[in-house]
Amino acid sequence: MNQEDKAEGNLSTVIPKYGLKVKLDHKYPEKRDQKYIPRIGVVWSMLPLIFRYLIYYLKSKWNGIKVVMDYVNARDPQQIYGVPIGGIGCGTIGRGFRGEFCRFQLRPGIYEWNTVDADQFIVTIKDENQATILQSLLSTFPKSSLSSWKSRIDGDKCHYTGLYPRAWIEYDLSDYGVYLTCRQISPVIPNDYANSCLPCAVFVWNVKNVCNAQRTVTIAFTFKNGTGNPSDNKATCSSKSFVYENSEGVILYNNLDTIQCTYALSAKTKSEISVSKCLYFDPKSNGSEVWSQLEQNGEFDKIKKSVHEDFYCEMAVGIASKVTVNASQSEEIELSLVWHIPTISFPSSKKTYNRYYTKQFGTDNAILKIVVYAFNNYKMWEQRIYEWQRKVLEDSKLPDWYKGALFNETYYISDGGTLWLLLDDEELKTMSENDPRIEYGRFAYLEGQEYIMYNSYDVHFYASHALHKNWPMLQKCLQYDLKDFVSLEIKENVKELYEGTTCERKKANSVPHDAGSPSEGPLTLVNAYPIHDVSTWRDLNSKFVLQTFRDAFASSPENPDIDYIKNMYDACFTVVQKTLKNDVDEDGLIKNQGIPDQTYDSWVMTGVSAYCGGLWLSALYGMGIMAEKLGKLDDKKLFENILNKAKVAFEKKMWNGRYYNFDCSTDHSKAIMADQLCGHWYLMSSGIKTYDIFPEDHVKTALKTIYKSNVELFCYGNMGAVNGIIEGQVDTASVQSVEVWTGVTYALAATMIYEGMIEEGFKTAGGMYNSMIRCGLAFDTPEALYAEKHMRAVAYMRPLSIWSMQAAWENYISR
Repeated sequence: MNQEDKAEGNLSTVIPKYGLKVKLDHKYPEKRDQKYIPRIGVVWSMLPLIFRYLIYYLKSKWNGIKVVMDYVNARDPQQIYGVPIGGIGCGTIGRGFRGEFCRFQLRPGIYEWNTVDADQFIVTIKDENQATILQSLLSTFPKSSLSSWKSRIDGDKCHYTGLYPRAWIEYDLSDYGVYLTCRQISPVIPNDYANSCLPCAVFVWNVKNVCNAQRTVTIAFTFKNGTGNPSDNKATCSSKSFVYENSEGVILYNNLDTIQCTYALSAKTKSEISVSKCLYFDPKSNGSEVWSQLEQNGEFDKIKKSVHEDFYCEMAVGIASKVTVNASQSEEIELSLVWHIPTISFPSSKKTYNRYYTKQFGTDNAILKIVVYAFNNYKMWEQRIYEWQRKVLEDSKLPDWYKGALFNETYYISDGGTLWLLLDDEELKTMSENDPRIEYGRFAYLEGQEYIMYNSYDVHFYASHALHKNWPMLQKCLQYDLKDFVSLEIKENVKELYEGTTCERKKANSVPHDAGSPSEGPLTLVNAYPIHDVSTWRDLNSKFVLQTFRDAFASSPENPDIDYIKNMYDACFTVVQKTLKNDVDEDGLIKNQGIPDQTYDSWVMTGVSAYCGGLWLSALYGMGIMAEKLGKLDDKKLFENILNKAKVAFEKKMWNGRYYNFDCSTDHSKAIMADQLCGHWYLMSSGIKTYDIFPEDHVKTALKTIYKSNVELFCYGNMGAVNGIIEGQVDTASVQSVEVWTGVTYALAATMIYEGMIEEGFKTAGGMYNSMIRCGLAFDTPEALYAEKHMRAVAYMRPLSIWSMQAAWENYISR
């Protein structure tokens, strides 16, 4: 296929050189779990928190509420995942590298880690005499049901390539005269908001005859109701056949719990292809009936009637496309899967929301329109995805690992429990004329697949580079939501688990930690995070200012988005004034409280800290520039005066000649924090190269110190940057100081690239990424890695910060 496509100039379909590349019988050499046990001193200090957490956990379970951070049932990686299918904010379905369908994320914020035996592709090959010479599943994942269905392919001769949002599987069936290639395409395209939201995937099967005799090949596609849960057998199901424009197939109506869901399995019609359908089989049977039909005839039996009656049990359906291929020729079979769940709601909210794709297709009778639209447009999707990725893939100066990592880490944009919702009439009434949410809706994604809080802002600060670079209007929509949340006050008293005291759920004039949990009422009931009083956190307000600054200036520092600055400025001013109250000695610097009052939520900072202090200085700098752009000269002078005083104090208190001290504590200040230049990183990412805040020689010296200490001294430089080093050893003061945070490592690498440390930057990030690949963590990227055996928080938001590396690289090569 590759050579033919190259010869025809159709490079958008060629299997790329880069990405996740494994055989279908691949076994990852390392395995990690979430069973890390901290040293006894750390456990002892956390005992009150642990005790309060267990009470909170049991109460939540008793009341039927899903906890937002489940440490009791932490999920270990399954080492099976490949590129998921589906667009952004419409739900996704995972696919494993061995060809299986797994990890359903169709209900908002709910993950179902199931591999469903009935969801399969099946190949039937007949020779020139119409004798069946091979019938096999096109996956090598072991089954527990449908005993008559067999996988007879040799996994060692079949290859998977995953480069999000596409994947390819090559099946070498040359012993039977055929070479198959499946292209899996989802419509995730930068700056394309109309296509990127669609709930569908197209599977293009290239059938190449590699022998000197005719072959007849059938590709069947089967799918069952539900998502592989025991509750599937209690749902109402029905199916019907359809022929619609250039497609035909089967619609499967079913429910996911109480949510109505419709699946459509479809084949694109062509004169040379024969399509057959199965409207019902029992996925709990041995499957022999449908297996035998395909084996004998290369197609399902002719349909006698549609299955309109409702079944209160599990049921599955199928389609099959059959084509005859002459010797040394190729044909294509085009199949698709579409799911339609247009309306969603949440337990603690009476509101219902329409998903963004319904803006184009409506809520009723939409599924067949999407089927036809996908078949008519997938080639355009492929071309645009290829053009997006080509610049990176063809850059000979970039390391090979990075070319795959950059795009594959982007899986989380769609697979992160993502919401993309239309505004309702009431919401529209509250919007100003130039509010981007009117056109682009509301966007939210989870902190992690196990940390189920939407838009966790301390983490999104890192991850937002992926949105800013590729879907900037979604980033702005999220920012507008945060702007509105600043003034919000929720007086409900909640018990924070760290100190055991009660606090207001959301205090006015503060940036929330998150936009709420799917187990409550996200986008209305914010601050689902239960550990600390986040209204007093020292990093959130600065991060809101810096994201606003980056969004407005990065694309064009000379001509920033003035309207955006105008709309955000009052909220930025408010939170800066609120934060300034944490300057207790009037030196211009905010102080930490001697508790974990920032994104490192178990790592104590006392007094001035390199992390929060650096963010604060950078936010003041951004406020001064934004005030100047708006002609608010008094504000500009105010912020400059505070900044000038704070800079002097920061350098005096924190710079020790080699790096910035961790904080101002008496026993821990000398720790070397990998993330100490976070504020400088964000200024550079904003297109503003300045050393007015952090002197250039200090920045470069600190980066060299971090590289030698946190990177090279840790796991021989092959695991990324450990969060903390003290006196030449890993800092064991906290469970988080001993961790490598994947997203922080990417951010640190970007900072190095901005400062000309190209080799060091790519080695820092590359060591970490390659360690994850050895452990089978592609498409399951965790928040944290430990030196050995363990990890934490599987499938997490923060690693999207890898897109700041791309911004840094583009800045470097444009000099």
